Amino acid sequence: STMRKRKATHSPHSSADLHEGNEKLRLKQEVGLISGVSLIAGTMIGSGIFMSPEWVLHHMGSPASSLLIWAACGLLAMFGALSYAELGTIIKESGGEYIYILRIFGSFPAFLFAYTSVILVRPAGLAAVSLSFAEYAVAPFYPGCSSPQVVIKCTAAACILLLTIINCLNVRLATSVMNVFTAAKLLALLVIVVGGLVLLAKGQTQSFQNSFQNTTAGIGAVGVAFYQGLWSYDGWNNLNYVTEELKKPEVTLPRAVMIAIPLVTCLYLLVNVSYLAAMTPSELLTSGAVAVTWGDKVLGSWAWLISMSVALSTFGSSNGTFFSGGRVCYIAAREGHMPDILSMAHVRRLTPSPALLFTSAMSFIMIVSGSFTSIVNFFSFIAWFFYGMTISGLLYLKIKKPELPRSYKVPIIIPIIVLMVAVYLVLAPIIDQPQIEFLYIVLFVFSGIILYFPLVRFKCHPGFLQRVTLHLQLFLEVAPTTRDAN
Repeated sequence: STMRKRKATHSPHSSADLHEGNEKLRLKQEVGLISGVSLIAGTMIGSGIFMSPEWVLHHMGSPASSLLIWAACGLLAMFGALSYAELGTIIKESGGEYIYILRIFGSFPAFLFAYTSVILVRPAGLAAVSLSFAEYAVAPFYPGCSSPQVVIKCTAAACILLLTIINCLNVRLATSVMNVFTAAKLLALLVIVVGGLVLLAKGQTQSFQNSFQNTTAGIGAVGVAFYQGLWSYDGWNNLNYVTEELKKPEVTLPRAVMIAIPLVTCLYLLVNVSYLAAMTPSELLTSGAVAVTWGDKVLGSWAWLISMSVALSTFGSSNGTFFSGGRVCYIAAREGHMPDILSMAHVRRLTPSPALLFTSAMSFIMIVSGSFTSIVNFFSFIAWFFYGMTISGLLYLKIKKPELPRSYKVPIIIPIIVLMVAVYLVLAPIIDQPQIEFLYIVLFVFSGIILYFPLVRFKCHPGFLQRVTLHLQLFLEVAPTTRDAN
């Protein structure tokens, strides 16, 4: 059966053996409900809500239809997260989509996901958010002109280096950083919400008159508008990447989802209303950074607070992306789909430091190689392909294996809706607005076949790899780990 679990890896030299002969090295369960909510909300609220509103409005054509897209994106994120919560209570292992695809569909599709995610999707997403952070962080030092690209890229690299140090040192330190930055960005959004409510009370409602006028109806345009909105909601599934590090995952996972996502959705809708209260649709469309334009109009001399808030927000989001993204690499290595060294944890700090270091190295390459103008559309395209595959796996388990123990059940109509939307989001832009880049992404995913059969299926590993792994193990002070799973 594809639901069978691989035997746990034994570690004869783990630090835990100092205390008890048969105890094995494993990651600590340090993520509680508050940290879980912070991880979801803190990763979701990144640069998107400060940058994407103009693009959603651009593709939809009218204020009211753009607000409907934001509400629909929130509902879809909620449905997806509730579906993932049931998967997380059936398969109590870290790794998110990767581990679910592996346990349900088998090794080959799981390898393609891990290969795409570890090499391309996660590092590119982290690099893009870090570049957004850098752009806002250095902007005050270059008033009246655009910041030099070399300064932006160096700042983004410094951001990733700092995150690497934080996450390698201690899980509790990383979650504390998440909690602090989540609180800071929620305060920043509340400032925008309150400012918007004040403007509405003063009668600035011109953007909401004939608000459905000029609405776009093309399926491709709506699909791309969803991509832009969903980029701001990306992170709704992040808690599933760290299931083994949750305290009481069967309770914490569904509860954190039910708190975090409605909170973020309400904030996003109110923030969009605030933007439209302060600006006409045409002003919003010509704004390079919506939040900064809003700050200039509403806060006057205090507008610098918004730039600082966006910088804090994107740094916190980078931390959440890095925290969960490193786990995909770590879990894939533990299952034999990546080099063994990436499946190890530090013997004293109990953090997956080799996987985190590898993720940061790939992100550095992405930063050096250029900017990410179309990353949102192409990231969303590939992400929703794998989300759809994962949700179809849940439907398979609900229909074929209803006897599997689960502490939480989602009504079957919810994953069916998510699957239908995932199919739409993957196919609509290709049918309506075909671009050669979509073909490149598909070719990259399937290029994993070249690596899978010799390296994973037939295990043709060069002899020197074992020696390299041993030297890295000694240098990084890491050892193999076991899982906490039922």
